[in-house]
Amino acid sequence: MQTNVLEYLWKQEREAPEKTAFADGNSSLTYGQLARRVRSVATAVAQYAPQGEQPVFVLIDRNIQTVAAFLGIVASGNFYVPIDPRLPKARIQSMYETMVPQLMIRATTRPVPCPIESLPMLDYETISAGEADNSLLAAVSRRHLDTNPLYCIFTSGSTGVPKGVLISHRSVIDLAENLSGELELDSRSVFGNQAPFDFDVSTKDIYLTLKTGGRMEVLEKKLFTITLSLVDRLIDRQVNTIIWAVPALKIIAALDTFHTRCPQGLRKIMFSGEVMPCKTLNYWRQYLPEAVYVNLYGPTEITCNCTYYIVDRSFGDGEALPIGRPFGNSGVFLLDGDKLVTAPGELGEICVRGTCLALGYYHAPERTNDVFCQNPLQSNYPERIYRTGDMGAWDDSGILWFHGRRDTMVKHQGHRVELGEVECAAVKLPEINDACCIYDDLSEQIVLCYDGPQAADREITRALMKSLPKIMVPGRLQWMPVLPKNKNGKLDRPALRQMFLAGNIETT
Repeated sequence: MQTNVLEYLWKQEREAPEKTAFADGNSSLTYGQLARRVRSVATAVAQYAPQGEQPVFVLIDRNIQTVAAFLGIVASGNFYVPIDPRLPKARIQSMYETMVPQLMIRATTRPVPCPIESLPMLDYETISAGEADNSLLAAVSRRHLDTNPLYCIFTSGSTGVPKGVLISHRSVIDLAENLSGELELDSRSVFGNQAPFDFDVSTKDIYLTLKTGGRMEVLEKKLFTITLSLVDRLIDRQVNTIIWAVPALKIIAALDTFHTRCPQGLRKIMFSGEVMPCKTLNYWRQYLPEAVYVNLYGPTEITCNCTYYIVDRSFGDGEALPIGRPFGNSGVFLLDGDKLVTAPGELGEICVRGTCLALGYYHAPERTNDVFCQNPLQSNYPERIYRTGDMGAWDDSGILWFHGRRDTMVKHQGHRVELGEVECAAVKLPEINDACCIYDDLSEQIVLCYDGPQAADREITRALMKSLPKIMVPGRLQWMPVLPKNKNGKLDRPALRQMFLAGNIETT
């Protein structure tokens, strides 16, 4: 029985030590080189945190050194916490106060943020070249349990105060086994990593690479602003599998990059993080019709993904995309309060049970207990579930469809209106690239903020009148050149609402 994610690495070290495991724009590591560096890093970390199961900060960058630092911390019996040194000082301070880490590994040349400059700091380049204490690491391995924490990733902040989501080894093993099995990933897979290493989408890139014995190419952030260079990199490095956040795929479509050059070697294209507009999906399918497209759904708290939908038919630009069926060993069901929802088309909150559940929020028992709670359908023994706050409905064939957030539901003129449903209708329109709804309590209006080529309030209103009940059509539209996004490319709803309330929305 596998209990440690590093068993994937040790297996690849034995079977393919000379094969490249991870590469970026400047360097690469074979499985053998990676394993040696991991043991060296682990030996150094264990001197500072010998008791194990302690948080270790990693100052990250878009490089393979960051990945090796993560795995070295894991081999020491501790768990890693990715820290982007470019984050605001107040946010890093909040993360520090939550975690109280033992030490920090620096895997970047960027300046050390002042809130954590007093922490004991180890330089990756120095410690990865040190001697490994194999007897010490063997002792660490013997006391390891699959329920030990592997990493802690903080939520993006789009919901306000950041929360540290703590994930165990067994949950990531479950994820890697499910994804590689269902989507037929193997040693020929070459992953193009887009997600930052403090964003949970990157977990799939890292551990699927180790599980399959494939190769992962780190794609620098700047490539996504010069998309022809991005395509060149995909072609040059023979990338055939991508697991990207939806905003990254939108960039390619918005700039019509594939009209000039297209990475024909892509064979599997997976996406998650937010709703995929079918007009974006259709752009990709137009140029890469032979690729397999997979819509992945799931929040950080259930270790990335719990459902998947392999696109098996054509969808019109104005249609929605289902989020599919549960992965094996993941229980996904709908609740209305504490009542099970099973009727096709009936809305309920998406809830999840099983090995995929996070251990909880670090140093936050009350917040943990709010959403990681006892299954109300099970009174005979303890069973934890996670209440996602997302709304969904089953169709007649047992496919799950996403219907927005529970916390974006408002009471408007006596009716319950899901703002997410308004947004979904809006982003289907050709005049809109992205959209976000705000409810203005003072004027009792639904306000649709959108970005697109130009302001098109009249055309959008006419179109929405044809697709939405009159009560749901926004009373005010606000064009913006760019909607505010957080660092992971998701809409920053609190920031937009604050701009709106302060009257600071830019329109030029």
